[in-house]
Amino acid sequence: MPLNDVADRLVQTQTRIASAAIRAGRPAESVALVAISKGQPASAIRELTALGQRDFGENYLQEALPKMQALADLPLTWHFTGQIQSNKTRAISEHFAWVHTLAREQIATRLNEQRSAHVAPINVCLQVRLADEEGKGGVTPDALPALAAHVRALPRLRLRGLMALPPPRENFDEQKSFFDQLARLQHELIGQGFDLDTLSMGMSGDLEAAVAAGATQVRIGTALFGERRRATTD
Repeated sequence: MPLNDVADRLVQTQTRIASAAIRAGRPAESVALVAISKGQPASAIRELTALGQRDFGENYLQEALPKMQALADLPLTWHFTGQIQSNKTRAISEHFAWVHTLAREQIATRLNEQRSAHVAPINVCLQVRLADEEGKGGVTPDALPALAAHVRALPRLRLRGLMALPPPRENFDEQKSFFDQLARLQHELIGQGFDLDTLSMGMSGDLEAAVAAGATQVRIGTALFGERRRATTD
């Protein structure tokens, strides 16, 4: 992708985020951009980094690790945004600063046990399933408080907030209704004494609704990179 295209996409995305925040009566800087780089080569990440982007999200461990190695010279913060398999927890705990998709106590325990005591705890968002969608992960709202309590007790994890991947909707109000639900769940947990500051929600097609509902991190892929390319370490 030519550099001017990368720069234009980044500026357009940043402008969308800032405009949505201002419309919601929030500071533009209250919403962080996580660039979802799955399916993209290391060179595309390097281009965005040269423009100031530092936070990147990956869904597939086997794709992420070679890119991390190729980009080890850069000051990047890596977010794991895919479904977590038990046999992948050690590598996730060793290489990522954030996990957005924690939904099971067993996985939380494994991440905690496998995270080195010599590095900062993993920042964790609990993924909540807001609708009954086949193949989509997440804890149910009813089970959320128990999972939050389990994670809070683990010293190598830092519970930061909630994450959701709601069903796709074209209408702004329908999009926002799902994000409002996640924000309410977070507010309820805060009322129960949980110290939470992160709502990870919103993607390329619905970031405006997510920001209007209180998103503090939006996870953007297509709007930044265009259609996915073959992920390589070039």
